[in-house]
Amino acid sequence: MLWVLIALVAIVLLAIGGIVIYAQLNTADPQPVALAAMESTEAVEVSDGEWLVFWPKQNAPDTGFIFYPGGLVDPRAYAPQAQDIAAEGYAVVIVPMPLNLAVLGSNKAGDVIAAYPEIENWAIGGHSLGGTMAARYAHQNPGNVNGLALWASYPADGNDLRQSNLHVTSIYGTRDGLVTLENIEASRSLLPANTNFVAIEGGNHAQFGWYGPQSGDLPATISHPDQHAQTVAVTVALLGIVQEKS
Repeated sequence: MLWVLIALVAIVLLAIGGIVIYAQLNTADPQPVALAAMESTEAVEVSDGEWLVFWPKQNAPDTGFIFYPGGLVDPRAYAPQAQDIAAEGYAVVIVPMPLNLAVLGSNKAGDVIAAYPEIENWAIGGHSLGGTMAARYAHQNPGNVNGLALWASYPADGNDLRQSNLHVTSIYGTRDGLVTLENIEASRSLLPANTNFVAIEGGNHAQFGWYGPQSGDLPATISHPDQHAQTVAVTVALLGIVQEKS
C-alpha cells in the first residue's frame, strides 16, 4: 500500500513538473517596446514587484484599472498599453499569474483592491483568457468593480453578467483567428444590454499585446501601433465612464 501511495505521489509531482516546464517554455516573451515601457517616465511611475503598477505622477488617481494578461503571455507584454492609460490619469495594475495562466489566479484582483484603498473606483479587464477570468471575478464579486474591459475575450458560460450594473466594453479585432466574430456575438447573451462592442477593423489577436505573432492567429491588416492606440482609447473612455458614474 505504501508503495502505491509513493507511486501516486511521484506521478502527481511529475505531472506538476511537466506543466511548469511546459508553461515556462511556451510563455510568449515581451518585445523590446514592451520592456522599454517598464521604465518610469515624466508622467508615469512604474514599479515592478508583486504586480506591475503604473501610477500617474501629476495628480492622485481615484480610478484604477486591474488587468489580467492573456494565457501564457509575459505580463510585461502589456506595459505599453498600461503606460498610455496611466498617462491619462488612471492607476493601472497588471497582475502576473501563476504559470502565466489567469485561470489559476482569477481572484487576485481582490488583493489589489485591498492594497489601494485610496482608489475609489475600479474597473477590471484582460486579454483573451485574462479577460474571461476578469469577467469571472466581476461575476463572483459584485460591487467590487464598476467596469469591465474585454480585449479579444468573453465571459465563460457560467458567468452571466446581464443583470449586473457593470459598465462593459468588449473590444475585438476583425482579423482575430483565436477569438472569432462568432464568439463575440455569442457573448452578447452574457453581457449587459448596454455593453459597448467595439470592432477594430483589421486587428488580430496578438496585437492586443506586445509579444509577437501567435499560432492560429490571422495576419492583421492594420499596424500594431494603430491597434494599440485604438485599444487604449476605448479603454480610457470606459474608465472615464466608471469615474463619472460610480
